[in-house]
Amino acid sequence: MLNMESFGRRLAYLRHQQNLTQRTIAEHCCVSVQAVSKWERGQSCPDILILDELASVLGVEVKDLFLTDDAG
Repeated sequence: MLNMESFGRRLAYLRHQQNLTQRTIAEHCCVSVQAVSKWERGQSCPDILILDELASVLGVEVKDLFLTDDAG
């Protein structure tokens, strides 16, 4: 089962590693900045159809979005 808080921390960590803003992620994934913020806070998660683009903009593979090491 997906832990949304862990996913959000991982997403924020990867975004910061790439020096990207939430706006940049939002624009590439065709979602609002508020949606990205909710993902990072663990309040929601991206639609499965967005995962490929999300991973691409972060420079990782989709599986890397779900690593549970406490990086960040």
